[in-house]
Amino acid sequence: MKRMDYARELAHAQMDRRPRKRPRITTWDAPQSSKAQSGLYNGQEVGNVTSFGPSRVHLEHSSHYVKGLVHRGSPPWRDDDKDGHYVFELGENLTPRYKILRKIGEGTFGQVLECWDREMREMVAIKIVRSIKKYRDAAMIEVDVLEQLGRHNRHGYGCVQMRSWFDYRNHICIVFEMLGPSLFDFLRKNNYRSFPVDLVREIGRQVLECVAFMHDLRLVHTDLKPENILFISSEYVKIPDNKGTFREGKRLPKSCAIKVIDFGSTAHGNQVHNYIVSTRHYRAPEVILGLGWSYPCDLWSVGCILAELCSGEALFQTHENLEHLAMMERVLGPIPDHMLRRADRHAEKYIRRGRLNWPEGATSRESIKSVMKLPRLQVLVSFSYCIYIGPRKYLDIEISGKCQSIFVFQNLVMQHV
Repeated sequence: MKRMDYARELAHAQMDRRPRKRPRITTWDAPQSSKAQSGLYNGQEVGNVTSFGPSRVHLEHSSHYVKGLVHRGSPPWRDDDKDGHYVFELGENLTPRYKILRKIGEGTFGQVLECWDREMREMVAIKIVRSIKKYRDAAMIEVDVLEQLGRHNRHGYGCVQMRSWFDYRNHICIVFEMLGPSLFDFLRKNNYRSFPVDLVREIGRQVLECVAFMHDLRLVHTDLKPENILFISSEYVKIPDNKGTFREGKRLPKSCAIKVIDFGSTAHGNQVHNYIVSTRHYRAPEVILGLGWSYPCDLWSVGCILAELCSGEALFQTHENLEHLAMMERVLGPIPDHMLRRADRHAEKYIRRGRLNWPEGATSRESIKSVMKLPRLQVLVSFSYCIYIGPRKYLDIEISGKCQSIFVFQNLVMQHV
């Protein structure tokens, strides 16, 4: 329990730095390992990525065969870089079992490498955590959660599978199955054009199924976002764009199966927490107002994600708390009085005379314009069950294939506390 609570010490400043247009380096932009590459790699080479897309590597000619002998020795000891990232060279070993093929991503936690598992003869994604105590502790929280999910997940509830984990040269290494691109990667590659409604419906069903599974285990993910939802396969088809002859064809995944990743911020749901969670754009109002949060914060995030998939852009694109709350009011109507009255001392400055201090408290005219251009709830009526202002009590999620709305579910019950 104490290890789980350690997550509150991790800084969330990095989560709030997504610019409005959100340019990022992703797996599709990363150099393929089939090309000649050399030199040492560390935590400064590739941008923040959450896709485990496999590279096309001809393993029968891989470099671990030297003069007819299999070379599986560990590389020479190297110091970590100044930030505690593991320093490596492409083609060398990560323990005798794994051969490093390429770097597919990194984040605040460390980096993710695509490796060849010699024992199982398959590609895997290995998350190598920085050799700093707080990140090691957070990694062990994630290992505990992944092991718990693995023990109970007999029906394939959309959680990434951990193959194993080990401690290598003071780095916690977590071995995952190889997956495809994230929802964000797919949106970006499609120039932020929306997903078809049927695809959004199916993705929503799977994500809600995963969330329900976690909540049944008394676990709250707390960091659901398009970057943390990955397609199982990287394969896609291109269809013509009917809106213009000069636009590139739209990509559609061949398989809509997805899995949720990144359980490093998971918390126990049988407690009310007060520390800041979630990436800014998917953060629930009760978190911003300091009212305490539990299971419902995941549902808010799901609603924001599906709205983004239908429009192509994040619903609440902001970096300021007051502007964020004003955007919520613009889309969903006034924040209930009882929530504003209970706001903690850090959020009191956003409230004046019993209402949100907006637009009087706006920092600029651009901020006011950003709020005013947002759609009202009627446009997003399909998401009203998840994106709902008010402290919510999550009682049940029951998936149903008979529902005709974008959310294929019934009995999603949220009530005012």
